[in-house]
Amino acid sequence: MTPGHTSPTTESDLEWCYEAVHGVSRTFSITIDRLEEPMAKHICLGYLLCRVADTVEDAGHIPPDEQTSLLETYDDVLDPESDVTAEDFLEQVEPWLPAERSADWKVVAQTPRVVRTFEALEDEPREIMREPVRELVDGMAMFTDRYAEEGGLRLQTLEELEEYCWYAAGTVGTLITGLVARGTSPDKAEVLRENARAFALLLQLVNIAKDVETDYHEENNVYLPAEWLEEEDVAMDAVTDESNQRGVTNVIRRVTGRAEGYLDGAQQYLEVVPERHGNTLSAWAIPYLLAVGTLRELRERPEDVVEEGNVKISRAEVFAVIQHFEQDVSRSALEELRLEMSEKPLHK
Repeated sequence: MTPGHTSPTTESDLEWCYEAVHGVSRTFSITIDRLEEPMAKHICLGYLLCRVADTVEDAGHIPPDEQTSLLETYDDVLDPESDVTAEDFLEQVEPWLPAERSADWKVVAQTPRVVRTFEALEDEPREIMREPVRELVDGMAMFTDRYAEEGGLRLQTLEELEEYCWYAAGTVGTLITGLVARGTSPDKAEVLRENARAFALLLQLVNIAKDVETDYHEENNVYLPAEWLEEEDVAMDAVTDESNQRGVTNVIRRVTGRAEGYLDGAQQYLEVVPERHGNTLSAWAIPYLLAVGTLRELRERPEDVVEEGNVKISRAEVFAVIQHFEQDVSRSALEELRLEMSEKPLHK
C-alpha cells in the first residue's frame, strides 16, 4: 500500500494510537511512555501493526485456514506494490470481530486508522519498519497454515519454538534495532544487530513460560515443545490438567532456563543502545529488568503457572523498577540491578 491509498492522517489518529497501546500492552505502554519523539511515535505504530497480526493469529474462534487468509491479506495491505487496502482487510475480518471487543480487537477494528498513520510517517523510519512487520505477518501465516488441522499451534521441538519466537518477537527486535541504530557507529550497530535476537527471545520465552494456561484455554495454542512434554509423559492437549502439574512444571523450568541463556546478550544490547532520535535507555532497560524479575518468580514457583494460571511480579516491584529510572541510571548499574532482582524483589 502506498500513502496515496489512504485517507489523510490527523493528529487525532496518532492520539488514538497512543491510547490504544496503553490498552493492549503493559510492557510496551511503559516503553513508549519512556521514549521521546519521534521514537515514541515510531515504536507505537510499529507495535500496533504487529498487534493486529498477533491478535488474528491468537484468535481461537477463527478457523486456521481463515486466519492464514486474513494474515495473507494483511501482508498485502502492507505491501507497497499491492492494491489491497486496509479497508479490504477490515471487510474480510469484520465477520470475526467479537461483539464484546477487547482492547486488542478494538485495534483490529481500527486497522485502517493504524495503517494510514503509519503510511504518513517520514520515508526512512517507515521503510525501516515495513519489512520486519511483514516478516512477522508472513511467519504467523506460515504457522497457522502449518497447524491448520490441529486447530491451534502445537510446537514440536525447541528449534520450532525458537523459530516461532523469531517471527513473534525477533522481527520486532529487528524493527527496533533498525530505528535506534540510525547514525550510530558501525561497531555499535554491529553489537546491536548481533544481540537483538537475544533481547527479543528473552522477552518472548518469558511470556511463553508464564502464560501456558492462558495460551491453551484462550488461544488453543501450546508453545511448550512436544518433545519436552513427551519426556514427562504429558500430552499436548493435557498441559493444564492437574495430574500433569509436575511434568509441565519441569518443562516450564526448561523454558525458563533457555530464556536465562539470553540474559547476557540482552544486557550487551542495552550497554550500547544509542540515546538519539528520541530513544532512551530506560525504555528498554525496564522491560529487561521486569523479565529478570519474572524469571526469578518462575524459578521459585513454576507450579503457579498451572495452579493459578500465571506468574508475574508484583505491581510494587514494577513501580520500584520504574522509579529507579526516574533518576539518571548509568549503563554500568544494569549488572547490579540484574543481580539484585535475580535474588529478590527490588522493592524489598
